[in-house]
Order: sequence, then C-alpha cells, then structure tokens
Amino acid sequence: MEIERRFTSGDTGKAELRADNGQKRIGGYAAVFNRQSKNLGGFIEVVDPVAFNQSRGDGWPDVIARYNHDDNQLLGTTAAGTLRMGIDAYGLSYDVLPPAAMGHVVELVERGDVRKSSFAFRTLDDDWTMTDQGYPLRRLIGAQVVDVAPVNTPAYADTSAGLRSLAKKFDADLEEVRSLAQEDELRKFFVRTDGPAPQRKPKKGMFGPAAAAALLARREDPYV
Repeated sequence: MEIERRFTSGDTGKAELRADNGQKRIGGYAAVFNRQSKNLGGFIEVVDPVAFNQSRGDGWPDVIARYNHDDNQLLGTTAAGTLRMGIDAYGLSYDVLPPAAMGHVVELVERGDVRKSSFAFRTLDDDWTMTDQGYPLRRLIGAQVVDVAPVNTPAYADTSAGLRSLAKKFDADLEEVRSLAQEDELRKFFVRTDGPAPQRKPKKGMFGPAAAAALLARREDPYV
C-alpha cells in the first residue's frame, strides 16, 4: 500500500510546545475529523472519526515522529514510548519528547516558526461520494498511521493512491482518471452526462462517464 501524506495548517492542527514535568514536548493534531480538505487535484477529502481505530487497537505499531518527515530529524517513536498518540472527538493527536540533539526543533516550535502538523498513512479503506455542492469527495474510513511530524514546509499531497482508489471503484482506466483529474472533471464519474445508461454491467475496460453511467443505472434499478 502506498504511503500518502497530508498536513494541517493554521489553528486546526497547530504544532505547539507543551510542558510536562519540566520536559518540553511537541504536540498537535496531525489530522482533524470531518473537515473538508482543500482541492487535492480534482477531489477533496475528509477523515472519518473511525479512520484510525485499527491503528489505535494495534497499539500504534512502529509510528515515528520526524521533523519535516526527515529520517535525519527523528524526534521519537511509539516503540520507545517517546511518542504518544491519541484520538478524541476533534482528531488524531500526537505528543513527542524530542532528544536533546533536536533542541533546535523545540526552539523553532517555541518561537512559532514551525506551526503546521502532518501525518503519513496507508489507506486501508475509503469511500467515494459527492459533496452537497456536487464535488467528488473521498472519505478515509480506514488508515494505518506511519508517521507524524511538525513541519514548516508541507509535503506535496501526492494523490496518486486516491486516484487509483477511484479508478478501482468504477472499474475505470487509471490514465483516464488522471486525465479527468487534471481537467478537474472527476465529477463525471458521479453524474450522468451521456444520456440514458445502458442497462447492463460495465464491461471490463470501460472507463470514464460510460462506466459511471452503467453503474448508476444498476444502483437505481435493482432488477437490472
């Protein structure tokens, strides 16, 4: 499963310095639930409150915290107990105790130079619908957390895994999905635009509006 990366900005997931028994810890919200993302390249995304239940149930295995997701800037790990993860009604939280060697990161967060948080994940399950405004919406309902990070330079939101998920949902050609995403026309998979749909299951290899129309027809008429 491909690793995807998202970030929060402003006050939604602000990285901040926290005092704990005289220790300086860095914490924040790596993900916020039920909040629509920005346009990720033809679709938007929402993290469901149940998305990280499996990771939590497994004890957050092998999750690490790195400044700017850099292997050379390790801040803590769940395995060592220096990274604590949590879920509440608001989102996915993290709290890490950096080593003395990473004092410069503590100072950057304390001064407010580093204010954003980010997380990397592998998608276990997702669902595709549309927003009330008719825009493609991906809802993450199962995700394995890989790492969390305070960041000053958010990573580019690579959406290739999301587009593959959409292609699989509609049995569509991936290149066609990518092309429609570039044109901001992924909604064609959800809205019939080519007249009455054929009353049959889409054939292998169908893609784009034709596949979407056929699937919609099957959903609307259970006897097809």
